[in-house]
Order: sequence, then structure tokens, then C-alpha cells
Amino acid sequence: MNNPTKYILSALFGFLILFSPLAAQEVFEKWYQLGPESEFPTGIRSEEWYASAPAGKPKTIIVAVLDSGVDIYHPDLRDNIWINRDEIPGNKIDDDQNGFVDDVSGWNFIGGPDGTSVIKESLEVTREYSKEREKWKVVDPAKLKGKEKKEYEAFAEKKVLIETKRENAALQNSQVLEMQEVVMSALAAAKTELNGDSIDITRLENSGNEQLQIAARIIQSVEEQGVAVESIDWLVEVATAQFKEQLQANDEILQYAYNPDYNSRTIVGDNYTDFENPHYGNNEIKGTFSTHGTHVAGIIGAVRDNGEGMNGIADHVAIMGVKIIPDGDERDKDVANAIRYAVDNGASVINMSFGKGYSPEKYLVDDAMKYAAKHDVLLVLGAGNESTDIDADPKYPNDTYAKKKLLGPKRAKNMLSVGALSPDGGELAIAEFSNYGKSEVDVFAPGVFIYSTTPDSTYEYLSGTSMASPVVSGVAALIRSRYPDLSAVQVKDVIMKSVRKLPASVTQPGTFDTVPSSDLSISGGIVDVVTAMKLASTTKGKAKKKNRVAESEYVPVVGKT
Repeated sequence: MNNPTKYILSALFGFLILFSPLAAQEVFEKWYQLGPESEFPTGIRSEEWYASAPAGKPKTIIVAVLDSGVDIYHPDLRDNIWINRDEIPGNKIDDDQNGFVDDVSGWNFIGGPDGTSVIKESLEVTREYSKEREKWKVVDPAKLKGKEKKEYEAFAEKKVLIETKRENAALQNSQVLEMQEVVMSALAAAKTELNGDSIDITRLENSGNEQLQIAARIIQSVEEQGVAVESIDWLVEVATAQFKEQLQANDEILQYAYNPDYNSRTIVGDNYTDFENPHYGNNEIKGTFSTHGTHVAGIIGAVRDNGEGMNGIADHVAIMGVKIIPDGDERDKDVANAIRYAVDNGASVINMSFGKGYSPEKYLVDDAMKYAAKHDVLLVLGAGNESTDIDADPKYPNDTYAKKKLLGPKRAKNMLSVGALSPDGGELAIAEFSNYGKSEVDVFAPGVFIYSTTPDSTYEYLSGTSMASPVVSGVAALIRSRYPDLSAVQVKDVIMKSVRKLPASVTQPGTFDTVPSSDLSISGGIVDVVTAMKLASTTKGKAKKKNRVAESEYVPVVGKT
């Protein structure tokens, strides 16, 4: 390895983020529900609205969380979990005859008949390459013409991508192992040198010993990030955890993400090519990989004012868990079936905090989105976290139907695409990781250091458009609970027309360039609850179907802790 110190310091910078005082101390748990009247100019003002909310009899709105799973027994969620009243829990009978046995609080479309679930999954590009490679195994590219030539060229691009990713992962593993040896040797030498004395960077720097000098640079790098080095042993523990994480990430690239020989559907046990049959999976909607989905659920509908850790944005809500997201790319078949399941079981809002770069069966998802539109269901989608202009580089799902029309592409009017905001405001208002698009992103909402529920009675700060999307889903549920006659399209319209404008110029995600904020989304603004509720109150409703639960009929989850 050339210049190992360079790699050491680079690695340190990576793990220091985990110990940032900003993430752990300075960000208030409910900053995203505040607003300009506080120190957080990008908050949505939901707490301000609740402080003077008008009297009334809100309806309980079913919000489907299509995600990695939901811990339905979390103490801050269990009283707001959807219950299928036509199903008798645990009797292993499909009481309501909908094809899903014991779907009491939702369904798991990546579950197997034995109660297990897919955790690790490959990426869609890998699955496409795996399907195509036999076809192009023996071929002379020079003899191909027309459509066949284009298909081969697309396959060749996938092949190069996958092989490059695998080669880089193997190389990085080798570099990490070398780096680990250098760092651990340096820290061991420093521990011996100090022999219980307090850490003295100058002493290490002036020692003339290369290992001690490297240790000094490591310690200095840590402290420059505002993190006090407690001891050499503490630093060894932190570095060991980070090296383990880096090695694991590369191993997962090799074993799962870019492994064309890996097939997760052996766990599910379905015939994946059978797109007509939605009846597969199981009713285990939590599983061992539900942090993301539980966090999303809490943002939307953690029980308000119950003495637990946080308040969700919507107060009259029933969370339906629909598990479709593994550690990897979701599958189009599962997404489509999940949307239909949510619609059929009364969801008014569907949150979709996921996305990918390929969608081979996009028509299945499009048809499901049209089904949702027909039944007056609003779809809320995270725009993605690649700092990318998704007008130019599409992510899936999206609101543009694959099937072309004579007058151009047709769009789903019942979908909101959401970018992420930081707590900073000003030119730094847009999260540096957020995707954007003047045509493809509708609004921006808070998505950095969002505090919410996580499995087994815990809470965490997470960031991403995955967190911004449920903020908007929560607002949509709040609107529909008070103004149930508004259609899904009207709710979308209200949210977009009531935004609080972003600063005229903001930093474009992924760059240091300042651009007009109006170039990054359709609305050019921040979701604002106070203004949205005011506009909703003056909008004449056009809802065709009311997927609502009468408050008198709603019974929350009980019995298990």
C-alpha cells in the first residue's frame, strides 16, 4: 500500500461521523416538527398546528408502510397499529378469504412458508445480468445487428459493472486488512510507549518512531473532529468495529449485491415468474431486519402524548405493515402486490421509502399504481439518496408510466416524490445526499437526523429521503383525517400549493455549486402543516372512495409487549 497514513486518516474520517456530537447531542428530537419560529427553518410546523388545532371528530386513517418490516409491539406504536378485524389471530385459517392467512396487521411478501424472511438480496442489475448471461454466453458481437445488437450492448454494460464492483470489493478488502495491521500496530506501540500515562500527542510525534508518529496522527485526526480520545484502548475498540464494518460491507458485495449466483427466492419459495398469483409470503411483518420500517412508521404515527419517546406527525392513524424491502433491491413483483394488498385492505396513504436504478417489470408496478389511483389512494415516495438529478437519471418506482401515449408519457397524479432537507436552512437547506429534479421531485421535507422508533422499544436518529417521505405521509394522513372528503389528488395538490418557499439559491446536492432552488423540485418548497391545513379547510372535496376507519370501530394492538 502506498502512503498508508493517507488511508488511515481517510478511514478514521469515516467512522468519526458515528460519534459526531451533532448527531448525538445537539439535534433536538423533534426538530423536524418545529419551524422558522425555532432555530430550525426547515421544520414542517406540525407542533405549531397542534397547539391550536380546531375541535372536531377526526377519522382514523390507514397508512400502509411498504418497507423492511414494522415492530408492531413497540410501546410507541402498538396503539396505532392497523388490525384486520375479519381475521382471527393465530388460527392458521384465512378467515376473510383474501388469500393471506392470519394477516392480522399486514403481510410479508419476502417471507417463506417456514416463517423466515429474506434479509440479504442482490441488486436488480445483478439479477438482470444473471437472467441474460446464458443467452449471450456464446455469441459473436460483430455479427449482431439492430435490436439484438442493442440488447447485447446493454448486457455487456451490466457485465462490466458487476465484474468491476466485485474486483473493487476484493481489492478494498485487501487494502482494509493492510490498513488494519498498520493502525493496530501503531496503537499498540503507543499504548506501550505511554504505559498508562495520559495521551501526549507531542511526545508521540517527537519520538522518532514511525509507528508512534502514525498513532499521533490518528489521535490528532480524532480530536480535530471534536471527539475526545478517552484512551488508546477506546480508540482500538472504535477502529476494530470500523474495520469489521468495512470488511463486512465488501463481503456483502461479493456474496449478495453483485453475486449473480445468489437467489433469495429459494427462501420465499414462490415461482417468481408467476406474476398472476399474489398469494405467497407469511404474516411475520417484523423479523430481524425491521429497523428502517419501524423508524418510518414512528415518523408517521408514533402515539402522541403517551409519555413515550416521541410524537408521530399524524394523531389519528393506523399503521399497516407490508414487508417487501430486504438488504438489497426490492423486486417489482413484491412492490406491485404490496400496493394492491394495501389498497384492498383500506389504506388511504401508502409510504414507499425505497427505490432502485432498474425496474424490469415496471409495468406491474405501474398497473398497481393505477389501481391505487382508481381507489383514491395517495402514494408517497422517497426520491433517493444519490445526490442525483433524477430527471436525467431515473429511479424506480416513479410517477412516469412505462407505456407511452401518443401525447407523451402519462404520469401518476396520485404520487408525491419527496426530497430531503437538513436542519440548517439557508444555502445548506437541501440535504447533501438528496436526489432532486425539476420534473420528478415534488416537494422537500426534513430528512437529516430524524429521531424515531426502532425495534425492541428503542429509538434512533436516521437520515435519508426514506425519512423525508414518511414526514409527508404523516402530513397527508393528518389532512385526510380532518378533511376526509378530499381526494388523494387534492391532498397532493394541497401539500404542494401550501409549501413554504426555500431560499432562492441553495447548494446543489453532491456539489459545491449554488443553484436556484426552483430548479430542484416542482414546488420549490418545504412542506408546511399550518398552511396545508388552512388550505385543506377551504378546499371542496372530491373523494370517490373513503378508505377510512371510523374512530368508534378502531381497536389497537393489545396483549403483547
